[in-house]
Amino acid sequence: MGEFIVAIDQGTTSSRCIIFNRNGEIKSSSQKEHRQIFPKAGWVEHDAVEIWINTKEVITQALNEYGLKPGDISALGITNQRETVVLWDKTTGKPCCNAIVWQDTRSNDICDQLAASGGKDRFRDITGLPLATYFSGPKIKWAIENDPAVKKCLDLGNLLVGTIDTWLIWNLTGGVRGGLHITDVTNASRTMLMDIRTLRWDETILSLMEIPAFILPGIVPSSQSYGASVEPLAGVPICSAVGDQQAALLGQSCFSPGEAKNTYGTGCFLLLNTGEKPVPSRSGLLTTLAYQLENQPPVFCLEGSIAITGALVQWLRDNMNIIRESSEIEKLAASVPDNGGVYFVPAFSGLYAPYWRGDARGVIVGMSRYTNKAHIARAALEATAFQTREIFDAMEKDSKVHLKALKVDGGMVKNDLLMQFQSDLLDAPVVRPKVSETTALGAAYAAGLAVGFWSGFNDLRENWQKDKEWIPSMKTEIREDLYRHWKKAVTRTFDWVE
Repeated sequence: MGEFIVAIDQGTTSSRCIIFNRNGEIKSSSQKEHRQIFPKAGWVEHDAVEIWINTKEVITQALNEYGLKPGDISALGITNQRETVVLWDKTTGKPCCNAIVWQDTRSNDICDQLAASGGKDRFRDITGLPLATYFSGPKIKWAIENDPAVKKCLDLGNLLVGTIDTWLIWNLTGGVRGGLHITDVTNASRTMLMDIRTLRWDETILSLMEIPAFILPGIVPSSQSYGASVEPLAGVPICSAVGDQQAALLGQSCFSPGEAKNTYGTGCFLLLNTGEKPVPSRSGLLTTLAYQLENQPPVFCLEGSIAITGALVQWLRDNMNIIRESSEIEKLAASVPDNGGVYFVPAFSGLYAPYWRGDARGVIVGMSRYTNKAHIARAALEATAFQTREIFDAMEKDSKVHLKALKVDGGMVKNDLLMQFQSDLLDAPVVRPKVSETTALGAAYAAGLAVGFWSGFNDLRENWQKDKEWIPSMKTEIREDLYRHWKKAVTRTFDWVE
């Protein structure tokens, strides 16, 4: 057995390869960004071929950094941006169109039509999800109905569909020469097409959406040896596929019911392990799969999804030129003592949990002649913490579990100003682990468990170490006044898209 596990972390903005040792420490890594394509307002696309080429490049670079060969690797794990859909021709291996990204809202009319009979929660009892543009099923339906190349490929019987994990596994196992067409339970649970109790595609929903079952991948556990990869990891078994937020839950060692983590990336995703029974949400959260180990019952979680958090910092940098580098936002925001009464609700593609309002759009409120760009920057950072507070409250209400602390990860957790404000707003400790790449680590853990690289959860818990902790210090009346104004600002985003 090799001494290392390779994890591919295919995210919304970049593809990474990280190589871990038995202690869960990073041996080597490589990263490459891919283009964000915006053909129309509300449309977000990726080039799936570019993602595949970048994935091969970062694998090769990570191996070469320490002169490693495939024989040094015990297993390969994959974690991916969820809900993003690739539609391709199995005879050529070429996508029929650009990948439709999870942030894309073009399927809004389809969701409204489906909700006209049965409401927004029409499929929630089966799938754990409300009707929303976020999920993969409506995106697939839109592509079949509106893209001639997709329709032609379907009519010829050559169409394959999948989320990014499916696309990468198909290519990594040979592509047109016998590639495996599979997805794991976590990714399947984000399509709005899978019954979360049977772990099978739901025939009634497929029929209503007019999506033929033969184009969909087979559903497998998150941790299991699927098959051997080809170059650049020839012969290495692919042993895990886990949606990125569920992978972060594993990477944070949240293996027991009641343990929670929040990932601060392009969006923000707070997940609470609820054990082997799905907990229905009455507060706008998602009931979804956390993971499934081979020959084990599935584990479920409650999730609160926020569309725009780190992406708001990118927007201030790229669209508004308020900052030159993302890292500059903390210094700019800290140059003022507070937000100056300004609140920024970034409903750029509607509001996700707990509102699920596709008609909402972004607003900045409370501005006066006193307002400057530092107040805007501070309001942008605070928006992430306010949205997390809303999810935190909903999670406690649904689960009846009081969350004593929040484990955090993702790119934004390096921002001390944000993390302290988050702790103050939650009135709870916020804890960052030493290994911040928890998404890739979770994929590595799932792959390593499948081949006995780690013996079980106790091994993985021993790897987790605290790096920093923030303790709340804000007065209750200030906290609640800020939160009340935030809730008021959110109402100003409603009913914008008619």
